[in-house]
Amino acid sequence: MSYWEHPKPVRRSRAVDVDEVAAAAADLLDEGGLRALTVRAVAGKIGVAPASLYSRVESVDDLFDLALNHALSRDDAVNRAVADAELLDLMLAYYRHLVRHPWAGQIIGMRAPRGPSYLVLSERMVVLLAEAGARDPLGAAYILSNFVIGSALTSAMADDERAAPVDPELAPEYARWQKTHPVDPEAIVTVGLIALQNQTIDYQ
Repeated sequence: MSYWEHPKPVRRSRAVDVDEVAAAAADLLDEGGLRALTVRAVAGKIGVAPASLYSRVESVDDLFDLALNHALSRDDAVNRAVADAELLDLMLAYYRHLVRHPWAGQIIGMRAPRGPSYLVLSERMVVLLAEAGARDPLGAAYILSNFVIGSALTSAMADDERAAPVDPELAPEYARWQKTHPVDPEAIVTVGLIALQNQTIDYQ
């Protein structure tokens, strides 16, 4: 269950601020990845007892949800793209966001993001695809966003792709191309998005 389905009401004047919790959770994820995020770690970061944190969240899953939404809501480039960009620029802004926050793609692989900022992003994608004539705008949005998420998750291994040797006896063509082919993750995702946009318009 998403945090957004069961937000805990503030019952006392000195209750922990949920925005502060979200910011601390996102900072911990940026600093140390998924393993760094615990209720105790967030409580320590904002200077409260872990028991106090449970007045606002039920589990680490809630912290994941809050961190996802917080990071996206603070991304000015994504916010500008949501406001007035075309679909390609919107998807590239989202890709860059996920590259900056690798943990976000990992969390999305485990739980559907339902925070306000993600819903606004999703709404904009569906609207743009509907305006472009997509037969199934939501299905097309899934195709594009899944491509972007996967591309962002693998972008970090671009340097390793260049450095890791390929056995020419097992894969001669791959080895030949791999020696000279440039590895530019954003260029690759841009070409892929352009191709997918045309295909997803007809997706049913």
